[in-house]
Order: sequence, then structure tokens, then C-alpha cells
Amino acid sequence: MKKIVLILLLAIAPLAGFCATPAQEKAFVDAYKKAIETKDEKTLTGFLYAKGADPQALEFYKMMVTSEMGAKITSIQLVDLDAKDKERAKGGPGPDGKPMKYTLPPFKKLVIKSETKDANGSSGSSSEVLVAESDGKIVIPVPGPAS
Repeated sequence: MKKIVLILLLAIAPLAGFCATPAQEKAFVDAYKKAIETKDEKTLTGFLYAKGADPQALEFYKMMVTSEMGAKITSIQLVDLDAKDKERAKGGPGPDGKPMKYTLPPFKKLVIKSETKDANGSSGSSSEVLVAESDGKIVIPVPGPAS
């Protein structure tokens, strides 16, 4: 009986580690916000999970995560996926029309609202990116070819 319980515990251990803790989520959000506001490109691109990623998609994601560098963040939060997000998380056609999928299953999305001011005035923007977990860290999975 002890052997069976041990085997079951070992089998579900990876599933138990899948969900990030509130402390991990806060640390990720705080680090992401700081990297945007301090224009820390290395940290921002370090959040990308590139294993198995399509090279074109990786370049796009690098551009996307660094596009708001230096902006003042007015709101940043991790939110649960809604039905539309879950459908998007399944993947779809890539830039070349070939099927793509996320290299890790997303579990939440990071929603960022920012404001930029310059001599011409100010503007606001909003962006979101799906996030996943890898080895106990929250990352931004970059899509790769669907097998």
C-alpha cells in the first residue's frame, strides 16, 4: 500500500508544481515592471522561453517585450485566462501559414497598461502576453512549429 501511495505522489508531483504561488506571481510582475521602466532589455528578453521556438516568432516576441521599454506602467497584473485566451493558447497559423503552438501551456496572461509622454503629448497603450511555468519560474512561451 505504501508503494502505491508513493507512486501516486510521484506521478502527481509535476502537476502540483505547475501552478505558480502568489509570491512567485508577484515577483514576476514586479521584475517585469522594473525591467520595462529601467529599459532593461536583457531581463525582458530573459523572460522568453525560447526552447523549440520558431526563429521568426522569437524575433517578434523580442521586439514585442521590449517595445514598451521606458514607459510609465499605469497597471500591470497577471490574470486568469478566459475562454478566448484558452482558445488562442491552443495555437494557430504562423506568419508563413504553417501551424504553430505554444512551447509550454499558458496558465495566465500578463496585462500591461502604460503611458508615454514626450514633446508631442502623451499616449497610452495596452498589451497582453500569455505566460507559462518552466522549472518553477514564470516565463513567456514563444510559439514553435506544431508537430
